[in-house]
Amino acid sequence: MGPRIGPVGEEPQMSDKDTKAMMSTEDIPQGKASPNSQDLQRSVFYSIKFFVLCHSLLQLAQLMISGYLKSSISTVEKRFGLSSQTSGLLAAFNEVGNTALIVFVSYFGSRVHRPRLIGYGAVLVALAGLLMSLPHFISEPYRYDHASPVDMPQDFEASLCQSKTLVPDPTPAPSNSSCSSYTETQHLAVVGIMFTAQTLLGVGGVPIQPFGISYIDDFAHNSNSPLYLGILFAVTMMGPGMAYGLGGLMLRLYVDIDRMPEGGISLTSKDPRWVGAWWLGFLISAGAVALAAVPYFFFPREMPKEKHELRFWRKVLTVSDSPVSKGEDSPSEQSLQEPLEKQDGLVQIAPDLTVIQFIKVFPRVLLRTLRHPIFLLVVLSQVCMSSMVAGMATFLPKFLERQFSVTASYANLLIGGLTIPSAIIGIVVGGMLVKRLHLGPMRCGALCLLGALFCLLLSLPLFFMGCPTHQIAGITHEPGNLPGLEQFPACRGNCSCPLDDFNPICDPSTHVEYLTPCQAGCTSRVVQEALDKSQVFYANCSCVVGGGPVPAGSCDSACSHLVLPFMFLVSLGAALASLTHTPSFMLILRGVKKEDKTLAVGIQFMLLRVLAWMPSPVIHGSAIDTTCVYWAQSCGRRAVCRYYDHDLLRNRFVGLQFFFKTGSLACFALILAILRQQDKEERTQVTVSIPGLQQQQPLVSGPEKKPEEFRA
Repeated sequence: MGPRIGPVGEEPQMSDKDTKAMMSTEDIPQGKASPNSQDLQRSVFYSIKFFVLCHSLLQLAQLMISGYLKSSISTVEKRFGLSSQTSGLLAAFNEVGNTALIVFVSYFGSRVHRPRLIGYGAVLVALAGLLMSLPHFISEPYRYDHASPVDMPQDFEASLCQSKTLVPDPTPAPSNSSCSSYTETQHLAVVGIMFTAQTLLGVGGVPIQPFGISYIDDFAHNSNSPLYLGILFAVTMMGPGMAYGLGGLMLRLYVDIDRMPEGGISLTSKDPRWVGAWWLGFLISAGAVALAAVPYFFFPREMPKEKHELRFWRKVLTVSDSPVSKGEDSPSEQSLQEPLEKQDGLVQIAPDLTVIQFIKVFPRVLLRTLRHPIFLLVVLSQVCMSSMVAGMATFLPKFLERQFSVTASYANLLIGGLTIPSAIIGIVVGGMLVKRLHLGPMRCGALCLLGALFCLLLSLPLFFMGCPTHQIAGITHEPGNLPGLEQFPACRGNCSCPLDDFNPICDPSTHVEYLTPCQAGCTSRVVQEALDKSQVFYANCSCVVGGGPVPAGSCDSACSHLVLPFMFLVSLGAALASLTHTPSFMLILRGVKKEDKTLAVGIQFMLLRVLAWMPSPVIHGSAIDTTCVYWAQSCGRRAVCRYYDHDLLRNRFVGLQFFFKTGSLACFALILAILRQQDKEERTQVTVSIPGLQQQQPLVSGPEKKPEEFRA
């Protein structure tokens, strides 16, 4: 978390030497500055408003590139033969690099040139985005039917029924003819590059948000700082939505759009073998981050503090806020100002500590903070909620693709257009309720409890919104057993079918899907040309009633019409879960000692990364893998899953979400019970208080109890 040069509400302490270095001259008394100083102040890079604009755009681009992998996770799995567990680990590695350095970067933050360090971090993020797209350029062109010979169309004759007299029987083991040490080495190199890129993506993002927040807070006018940070957060929250929108657009394009085979391809985006241009989104996002990083190399290390309050903001504060007492900030102003410290407090244990002293004192302060029951329960509830969000953000697109037979592009557009805006609305509404109603700890706890309860209730219908897996010829449906291909001697006749081929076709009359046309006994292929696309059919199929023709591609789900109601409930649940964000944050701010406040929030974010954002994608990916009923094989190893048991997939994916929501609800219930108990204890002592003073439930236990700054 980023450092703070000075506390909120005070100007940063600068020596005369630093002031001279910054302004090239000393300030002249009576508020007048030298001509050189005035010239510098006129520069756009000495304007905190311009810094807010630049930082909003940078954080928007950074979150877009960080969230883009989640929008294309299923595509990356298909392209490089990854399991969901591996892809979940890949998504989590973004947090590994971030968490490993956040404490030390915060410690050294006050000793560095913050804008320049933000620029370096942004350049590293851009380079990580370029590195993430590198596997596309070093890999061979994607061949959606890897069993086909090179000298014929990819899915033409190779998948058809060929006589055993002409083609020998395939061996039970996957063919290793195309497997070599070079192929395996290339696969490991590709996976290693992506993991390295994700780690660098996290490392580069370390200084961006905390240093930007502290820089704005230090040099903006005290009354304008909450507005600037509100604008920053509002713009930043659009980043994940833009990532899913970008994914929706890029995945409509074929993966090898830069090296299309002669004669084009016969795939459509609905084909299960379709792989979109996942790499193109990383290039676009990296370019956006690189452009946003340029201005940071021209901002000064320190700039003159903003002297004037925005007029319209002064009117807003005058209308909406009323002071509690003379000499104190209004509750709403405090509630806005105190979160400014949320990203930049780890170094404030003691600014003058050496690195060794800092490492020694940190565990003691950490344990002291974790012993506070309210803080610990709030963090646990947020861990549960963040685990739910991390799992859904990573694998919800894949779940929609499999459960409802929608394209990856459409799934991303649904999430970016419905779920992300709903979550943003929930956060905003929660903050407005806390501010307008001046909610105290008890009511904040009650609001969190209600939000978690209704979010949990909305999850119940999701268990029933889906269909079982349609019949797939030759595949057993018991997860955990090795799927085997049943033999069809009566209908397949004398066909010799490759066991590692995948070119599904669907018999519309019986809704039965075959892995390849060969498995259905098809001997011919027909292409119907249309104005904008071509449709492939297979004919003379001995396993199909009437012999066909049957269309290429998987059978559509019978529950495709449920995708919109499903997303409506998910989005509404996301809004209710986000409603708890601000009130739970205020419970932490009001629940710990003032000197531990910034550190407590820093610890909170660190624990959320370690306990939620890092393990949750791996847990969800592992659960998804247990529902697979047919794994593709690549060089003798298990690669991507071709088919899932839809009922198991739905129950385990939604069940994990339900489990984490239940944990969050239980924590909020305990928080409310503790607050009520503390309230009863406080009322027993009210007789010794000043008559007429309304007692507010304190969250801090100890000898120095005092009324809270905001009303119940």
